[in-house]
Amino acid sequence: MQNKIDQYAAEIKAFATAKADELEAFRIKFLGTKGIIKDLFEEFKTVGPEEKRTFGKVLNEFKKLAETKYNELKETQNSELTTQNSDLDLTLPGDGFNVGSRHPLSLVRNEIIDIFKRLGFVVAEGPEIEDDWHNFSALNFPEEHPARDMQDTFFIKKNNGKDDIALRTHTSSVQVRMMEHGKPPFRAIMPGRVYRNEAISARAHCFFHQVEGLYVDENVSFADLKQTLYHFVQELYGEGTKVRFRPSYFPFTEPSAEMDVSCTICGGSGCNMCKYSGWVEILGCGMVDPNVLENCGIDSNKFTGFAFGMGMERIANLKYVIRDLRLFSENDSRFLKQFTAEML
Repeated sequence: MQNKIDQYAAEIKAFATAKADELEAFRIKFLGTKGIIKDLFEEFKTVGPEEKRTFGKVLNEFKKLAETKYNELKETQNSELTTQNSDLDLTLPGDGFNVGSRHPLSLVRNEIIDIFKRLGFVVAEGPEIEDDWHNFSALNFPEEHPARDMQDTFFIKKNNGKDDIALRTHTSSVQVRMMEHGKPPFRAIMPGRVYRNEAISARAHCFFHQVEGLYVDENVSFADLKQTLYHFVQELYGEGTKVRFRPSYFPFTEPSAEMDVSCTICGGSGCNMCKYSGWVEILGCGMVDPNVLENCGIDSNKFTGFAFGMGMERIANLKYVIRDLRLFSENDSRFLKQFTAEML
């Protein structure tokens, strides 16, 4: 072992180079994790107890010799690099880099999720390709309902019956799957992309994003629904935002309502966004129809619940004053860069 160390020490003392790749090869050979010094320390474990002190000292001095040689050559190379590039100031900070931006719909989605998580809601997801049962029948849509027609739905397979397969038209299908495979209480929101066969314009698109919510438990009332949504609006748009509920109709809720908020763009004085009414409808809601509960195997005599659904694009329109839905899907970097500050 002593002869090996003497030979390697002589090699180290004689080594000289000005090339970075040769110096790196030297480091790997002697100081690397699979290098000579590592092997010598493994061999040192087999040395007898009476020789350990002597060889231990020699081995540590050998390691120090290799490290000193490497550091000296490294310092020399850095010094030469600085001399060759006299204008190079290594103390200056590095070049800056552009901060990425997040899509406005992602910002809105995350904010909505955060608000409802604080109320105890969890996030649930489901497939975007659905069968007739989960997308229509379980939700109390009659067979003659216009939403089943090709004019509203993108059908992948249409057999005029329960075997129909389509792109989901709402995230309510996730509610059905949750109720089918679980037991109350349920308290969840379902964000996701949905598809409808509509002409693309500034106010409509063939795909958009929804967030739906479901709360099923014993003794859930319409008052619970109103207070939940009122709290949501105050958190999202700020205190002082006015809310009103208007009677409406949805196949899967009874009673049903649409919820309006005071226009955040004009403050209620009237503008194009609110059609000069001072109010903007942002979601539909209602008490879950007993038929829907029974379809999902839940006793409607024991449990009640409420559901709501909103379009994320509409929420983003009001929050960021975006007047054209097409901007959300065109990937225009000039549009997206405006939301960089929202991440900081």
